[in-house]
Amino acid sequence: MTAFQPRVFSGVQPTGNLHLGNYLGAVSRWVPLQNQMPAIFCVVDSHAITAGFPDPSELTNATREVTAAYMAAGIDPKKSIIFNQSQVREHMELAWIFNCVARMGWLNRMTQFKEKAGKNKENASVGLFAYPNLMAADILAYRATHVPVGDDQKQHLELTRDIAAKFNNDFGARIKELGIGVPNPTPSPELPEELYFPLTEPMIAGPATRIMSLRDGTKKMSKSDPSDLSRINLKDDADAIAKKIKKAKTDPDALPSETDGLEGRPEADNLVGIFAALNGMSKDDVLKEYGGQQFSAFKPALSDLAVAKLAPMTDEMRRLTGDPAQIDAILKEGAENASAIAEPVLKDVRKIIGFLDVR
Repeated sequence: MTAFQPRVFSGVQPTGNLHLGNYLGAVSRWVPLQNQMPAIFCVVDSHAITAGFPDPSELTNATREVTAAYMAAGIDPKKSIIFNQSQVREHMELAWIFNCVARMGWLNRMTQFKEKAGKNKENASVGLFAYPNLMAADILAYRATHVPVGDDQKQHLELTRDIAAKFNNDFGARIKELGIGVPNPTPSPELPEELYFPLTEPMIAGPATRIMSLRDGTKKMSKSDPSDLSRINLKDDADAIAKKIKKAKTDPDALPSETDGLEGRPEADNLVGIFAALNGMSKDDVLKEYGGQQFSAFKPALSDLAVAKLAPMTDEMRRLTGDPAQIDAILKEGAENASAIAEPVLKDVRKIIGFLDVR
């Protein structure tokens, strides 16, 4: 192998209702990627238990619902691999190895753990603390070269690159000896002549990489927010979408004519970003059309656009979730295809680190 095969990997947790932030920040951006390179899209159900075990039946239903959302958004199981993480044991095995590669100092710097654990971090699960190592395993079990992520996950992907670099460096001679590496185009003291894991590239793009709450433009749109008005759920009907956009927090000023005018106006910036992302345009283009207008004129336009874009997907999600056997069949086939890629990787990793396998 003279270079790593391009491959994209990403996933969403099956915890509660999927919302507009999940769609615009992640799923909608995956659809064109499946036509550019081999793609793996995972329902990361093992991550869903890091902050506590949800009701088992709710986790099962949410896993199917997220799978339905993937397909309703345009992910084609004939083009992409779709599966739920817990079905492929290589994720867990590689995560343990990465627990032994990663350093405590690296994980202590993860801001998302600090935010989720809060002042009660002594009672947080080890799983929540080590979550980024499992994320690294999710990606590197397939030697994925590209991961579309939101701004909030960029730090975790940087950790994935650190883990890959340390593994490559620690075992560089062994990788070369076994003849299973990929030539490093830029050898350095930090990286040897041959690499086993790629330094995965983040793909952060678009006008709305991080969708914020409709009730507070300084906070990320979240499933855990107690106010349902803070988010547009992918299962919301047209009336609910219109109501939430109408009640979305704004300020008294008109929309600016240029993006510089959005500075210091988080709610205005968020709504303009949502419009831009839904309509496949830039914020500048939105403001060229709506600059100088009041929110009383902009919100109805945003509402109409959101309903037009999301209603067909909502209908398709309902149709798919009405046939769980179909979803389960897709997840089963996806897990088999994912395992076929990950199993040889773990076999190599076991050889690299010296695990004896006499089976």
